[in-house]
Amino acid sequence: MSAATQEIDQSKAWDGKESPFRVSYGKLMMWFFLVSDGLTFGGLLTALGYAKFSNIESVSAWPSGESVFFHFPFTHAELPLLYVAFMTFILIVSSVTMVLAVEAGHRMDKKGVIKWLLWTVIGGLIFLGSQVWEWATFIAGPDGDITTWVDNATLTYNPYGPTLYADFFFFITGFHGFHVFTGVLFNSLVLRNVIRGVYHKRGHYEMVEKVGLYWHFVDLVWVFVFTFYYLV
Repeated sequence: MSAATQEIDQSKAWDGKESPFRVSYGKLMMWFFLVSDGLTFGGLLTALGYAKFSNIESVSAWPSGESVFFHFPFTHAELPLLYVAFMTFILIVSSVTMVLAVEAGHRMDKKGVIKWLLWTVIGGLIFLGSQVWEWATFIAGPDGDITTWVDNATLTYNPYGPTLYADFFFFITGFHGFHVFTGVLFNSLVLRNVIRGVYHKRGHYEMVEKVGLYWHFVDLVWVFVFTFYYLV
């Protein structure tokens, strides 16, 4: 091999001034945060599995999701897990609209970013409202009537089975709900800046990508929560 072919193109060589993977500092730190946060959710779901399957008595006493979450708004029909499936669908759709918002940002399409990011915020708000309703019906007890929650006393006594079932429900779904609330807040702030033209003046919409990474993480975590808490 000649010396000429062994020479390195200095214009393409990494000189240490930026990420060798061409990833910005903000994106890199977001990935670090998401990995650490993912480990937290992984620990919670692992604890849930241990509490449920640690002994035969726990498995037999643990209620199935369809026997608890069968309520549906504005109807007295029993529709097992249908509303939870609707919540999951809404969150997945909001992830799609976020992808479209990021794609519009790559094309410097301000109107497109506004439209798709707004739909993402709306989807997040629908999910949060649905989770409030789900908590209310869970606290109300099997009859789903929130006015009888004092009689059922679900906050201190779980009529569905082991008290750990309710403990994990409130903690895991509440922790995830806090993430969704934070994501809606961040998306709303970014949307305001997009409307004001802040990122268009900068010449890029990288901030939309950053909040998009967080939002996709929130959606992915819910898929695991839905699978391991409601279905397994």
